[in-house]
Amino acid sequence: MQKEIIRREQVNDQHLPDSLHPIIRQIYARRGVTDKAQLELTTSQLCAVDSLKGLPEACALLYQALQEQKNITVIGDFDADGATSTALMMEALQMLGSTNYHFLVPNRFKYGYGLTPEIVDIAAAQGAQVLVTVDNGISCIAGVKRAKELGLQVVVTDHHLPGANTPPADAIVNPNQRGCNFASKSLAGVGVAFYFMLALRKYLREQQWFEQQSIKEPNIAQLLDLVALGTVADVVSLDANNRILVEQGLKRIRAGATRPGIQALIEIAGKNQQKLVASDFGFALGPRINAAGRLDDMAFGINCLLAKDLSSARVMAADLDDLNKARREIEQGMQIEAEQVLASLAFSEDNLPHGISLFHGDWHQGVIGIVAGRLKEKYHRPSIVFAKGNDDDELKSFDPNANANANANAKDKDKDKDKDSQNIDISRHEIKGSARSIPGLHIRDLLEYIDSQHPGIIIKFGGHAMAAGLSIAANKFQQFSALFEQYAEQWLSKEALTGVLSSDGELLTRDMTLTFAEVLRDAGPWGQNFPEPVFDDVFTLVQQRIVGEKHLKLVVEKDQKIFDAIAFNVDIKRWPDNQAKQVKLAYRLDINEFRGKQSVQLMVEQLD
Repeated sequence: MQKEIIRREQVNDQHLPDSLHPIIRQIYARRGVTDKAQLELTTSQLCAVDSLKGLPEACALLYQALQEQKNITVIGDFDADGATSTALMMEALQMLGSTNYHFLVPNRFKYGYGLTPEIVDIAAAQGAQVLVTVDNGISCIAGVKRAKELGLQVVVTDHHLPGANTPPADAIVNPNQRGCNFASKSLAGVGVAFYFMLALRKYLREQQWFEQQSIKEPNIAQLLDLVALGTVADVVSLDANNRILVEQGLKRIRAGATRPGIQALIEIAGKNQQKLVASDFGFALGPRINAAGRLDDMAFGINCLLAKDLSSARVMAADLDDLNKARREIEQGMQIEAEQVLASLAFSEDNLPHGISLFHGDWHQGVIGIVAGRLKEKYHRPSIVFAKGNDDDELKSFDPNANANANANAKDKDKDKDKDSQNIDISRHEIKGSARSIPGLHIRDLLEYIDSQHPGIIIKFGGHAMAAGLSIAANKFQQFSALFEQYAEQWLSKEALTGVLSSDGELLTRDMTLTFAEVLRDAGPWGQNFPEPVFDDVFTLVQQRIVGEKHLKLVVEKDQKIFDAIAFNVDIKRWPDNQAKQVKLAYRLDINEFRGKQSVQLMVEQLD
């Protein structure tokens, strides 16, 4: 779906330092920087740790656990935020003097998300006495109840939005829980874990713990590389606080002060450690860690981050790279199938449903979120992709064309398959969905509304404004799909349905240089809600060719200067276009490094 390119309005930037490049000063002002202090990005500017609700109770509980050498088990999650959170807690507990700590991450295919009663039973059987959740727990009421039944203590650390009820944990640390005055509500799970460990160190210092144990008080800032990676990979908003956390983590990595696991991931991804940028976390390192949780066991990713030497880390990073390649292949196949379903329903940009919901019994649970994101980007509609939630193969008999969208009035192409599917008792089968939304629709709030108005359809759900997960009974798919479409139509404005690409305007050729590209890179970190600058202009088209099956390599000209450009995942039915003499590009100014040489490259966001 072609987006409308809208240039950002000129705003007053006189409150920002004259020492900044004029373009950078304007870009900062457009992104809401109101004071030069927001540009310092030093740890002294971080939100005060004392304002996080629940920390005194959590610190007192862990202090007692350390004193009594209780078994502390960290319960993680199977994405990059969960992996970095788990690794951070494991490293911090060791630094703080614990000798009895372990981690446990649920297998997503067997146990699903979070602290379930089944996971509690496993942890208890392994000797756990204190459970500390990271990046999960705020919605795990049944799991916490089971833990309390078994006499376990529970500390929940999470950043997801709470529901109407919260679990009966001994302590809850979550900036989004009711009554918490912490200024940065956008902390990732790893950010919450970091703040928890900062507070615990302070608490232990006050109790003279380090003197009693004859250990040196640790520098918790050593863990900021993990915080930066998990924060960007989880695509949380880069508010002022998160920008500090990411920038400080990047500085440590660029200076060589990072753990072997991250260094090995940088190497296998082919990135320059000294010039690493925030987007490398999201597009290079994060996906490789995520691949472990999506296709296999997140313990592989966590163990890579915890590796003590570079040699063993490289072996684990190579395994993660192989998993990521397999993930991409699965994802590509699923995306093609999903787009074929939409094509069979004869949707166009003029008659797209307000919400897209798709299900296929053969789709892989681990990559449905990525596919939902791809559909959301392509069609600019909130999208939910479902896969079977257990190992029962009976659901494979479902015809995806018959279940693509309840309001689409799709015609089955395979009557026999559809007839067979209707004879299956599917009431006991659970399917899991991953949702991605667009600006203007809070997807978790929408799921909560559906659940409140139509109880019994959604088994469980959780998430954020732009991403969420849910489970429903397979025989409720059609009903849910219809409700999703209905309420998405009610909640979305016409303006929200129009895809918009925000541009910082025209970039003069005098600024399209390596020097300014480096200025742009160093002006970050860029990320969610603090976007990297995009410029737009019309260029003369000199050369065009397809590379890598569906990527368009361009040579363009402006003001008698030649620039290389590349557009990924183009419509190969439209491009190359030998009739085109000019092309309008929305692009990011990038630095291409090849065989030790650097050159300016335009990374095309949209071409027309």
